[in-house]
Amino acid sequence: MTIRDIAQRCSVSVSTVSRVLNNHPDVSAANREKVMQVVRELHYIPNNSARDLVRPQSDGIGLVVRGVGNPFFTGVIRSIERTIEEAGYTMVLHQIRSGEDELRAGAELARSRRLLGLILLGGCFDYTPEQVAMLDVPFVCCSYTNRFGELSEERYSSVSIDDQAEAYRAVRLLLEQGHRNIAVLLDSIQDRSISQLRYMGYCRALREYGIQPDSTLVGETGTFEMSAAYQCMTRMLRSGRDFTAVFAIADSMAVAAMKAIYDSGKRVPEDYSVVAIDGIDMSAYAVPTLTTLAQPQEEMGQRSVQILLDMIEGRGGNRHVQLRTALRTGGSVRPLSVFASETM
Repeated sequence: MTIRDIAQRCSVSVSTVSRVLNNHPDVSAANREKVMQVVRELHYIPNNSARDLVRPQSDGIGLVVRGVGNPFFTGVIRSIERTIEEAGYTMVLHQIRSGEDELRAGAELARSRRLLGLILLGGCFDYTPEQVAMLDVPFVCCSYTNRFGELSEERYSSVSIDDQAEAYRAVRLLLEQGHRNIAVLLDSIQDRSISQLRYMGYCRALREYGIQPDSTLVGETGTFEMSAAYQCMTRMLRSGRDFTAVFAIADSMAVAAMKAIYDSGKRVPEDYSVVAIDGIDMSAYAVPTLTTLAQPQEEMGQRSVQILLDMIEGRGGNRHVQLRTALRTGGSVRPLSVFASETM
């Protein structure tokens, strides 16, 4: 695919396409949008400049972080950077917003910086073969895998937890403590990503206990921001819905939910139990300490780098590693039997 092909598709001149790709101002808005639409559809990545093409390949390994400000990524990034440096390579960090395309960002970074490989920290769960064809270096999906996509496992590597199974474990913890009306706090039940997988685990646990999932106990925030989780939890509390426990799919959302419960005049765990998945530092300092299934951030970063270096140095091909979480018991969950005995 060349800019000449794009020009023909758009019925514009090659020079117009070039000016759009180089962000020149002397192009009409209509032509600019027409060209960029085709660029997006064809997953076109501009060639490097002549200067870049003669630059010797670096010792750089790219890390594209999708989701600026995600507190879970902090520990993983530290682990990745340390492991890369100990192996004698240099990490090149690039952060993008949660709605941006990590594959395109990675492809552009790899070509402009002549990188040896990429680690994508956070990303989509539904890649297609056409999308990953943009990348001409080995890459590892860190913290997620291609659960909803059409991509063969031979085409990529991943290091992640089993989101559905770990959500099942978290909800089982509440069920074993006597809770039956359990609310869930998530981004969206149909996001083809972490929320959907963890919602599936939530539903599976309930059904194994003979409980049909109740749509009125599903709090969809539309984002992972703490402010949205706080507002969603506040609405659920004010609605008068009958629940005794909350499963939040991320620690940050759980901390926001606990704050909403407190501000409503209720307490955790006396009135509501709360459990989550992640194990971020912040949740260890919540009051009470959040009970959560902690992801192995250190190991996740190390294994991602090791897999990538094996591919770069010719020791192995694409691999998939699934890690387990570890229960970090806090003070945010209490059995219903305790409540009953206290009221007798």
